[in-house]
Amino acid sequence: MKTLPQTCEQCFEEFSVALEELRIYVQRAKKNGLSESQSRELVNSFEVAHELALKVMTKYFQKQGKGPFSGSRDLTVEAFHADLIDDGKAWLDIVIDRIQYNPVYAIDTQENFIHNIQNKYFRLLERFEDTMGKKLDE
Repeated sequence: MKTLPQTCEQCFEEFSVALEELRIYVQRAKKNGLSESQSRELVNSFEVAHELALKVMTKYFQKQGKGPFSGSRDLTVEAFHADLIDDGKAWLDIVIDRIQYNPVYAIDTQENFIHNIQNKYFRLLERFEDTMGKKLDE
């Protein structure tokens, strides 16, 4: 059976669920710290939430007849120009950090990425959720 493509609103709902899961990991990390396996879970949860945010942006722009985009950097720049995100540089930092992050790298790279997720990137995703929610309600 053929499945219908997801709408922007359906993608946004998926993103919101993933962001709530990430919120739980971030709160747990701030309260109790993270074991190595919990650190991996935090990173995985963040990556899922970020990918879903990018998917929401893509669907939003498709609805407006824009795109396709050559990658997450171009999509991020367009989202900044469309006021879907308020800190384009920080969102581009996410893209760069995700490229540089690799569990094989030295632990200080992982710790820096985890620190950025908890103290910077999570808030960016929350603000995106708020902004995008308002745009979809228009």
